[in-house]
Amino acid sequence: MAKFAVIGLGRFGSAASLELMRLGHQVIGIDSNVKFINRLADHLSHAVIADATDEHALHELDIINCDAALVAIGENLEASILCVLNLKNMGVKQIWVKATSKAHHTILGRLGVSRIIHPEEEMGVKVAQALNYPMVNQYMALGHQQYLVEIDITPSLQGSTVAALLADGKAFVKAVLVKRRDKLFTPIAHDFVLESHDSLVLAGSLEVLKSLAPKLR
Repeated sequence: MAKFAVIGLGRFGSAASLELMRLGHQVIGIDSNVKFINRLADHLSHAVIADATDEHALHELDIINCDAALVAIGENLEASILCVLNLKNMGVKQIWVKATSKAHHTILGRLGVSRIIHPEEEMGVKVAQALNYPMVNQYMALGHQQYLVEIDITPSLQGSTVAALLADGKAFVKAVLVKRRDKLFTPIAHDFVLESHDSLVLAGSLEVLKSLAPKLR
């Protein structure tokens, strides 16, 4: 179990906080808006009214001993940057920050935060990918154009082997596992026969995975 501080409890911050709690972690939720604090007080480990631009207030909350801090302050650019500066001055190592504009992103990059998040843009990309490749349930970027993707096996692919499915890209794509109802199969042999509604997880380059997409519809 880890301990996280989430600063800013609007829609994004509250959703992240509740999901971290669901995953079994401790969460300190911080906001200057009493309405947000009251809404989440019974759902978080701690919910505190505090000014994130006040370094002394953050020190009192012992954020330095959290595994990471997520700065989810919304449209107040100045408050977000001052909060990040306070966390850096305190020695917090892992700082994730929600950015609301290109200028905000640029400043956060100069401050050297651990990760900059663009929730609306990232969700827009995921929706576009889902529309373009409806057979793909989930995908995860591994860096350097390498991805993990989860493919739904449609009825039209019933009885296909993994080798047949990946014939055009098997040198560059690896079948990682197959989920069939409540069972997981791994490693996957080339002669593994797929059934309708299986979930097939593949790893490979984006270019090759895109080339395989028409066969997976």
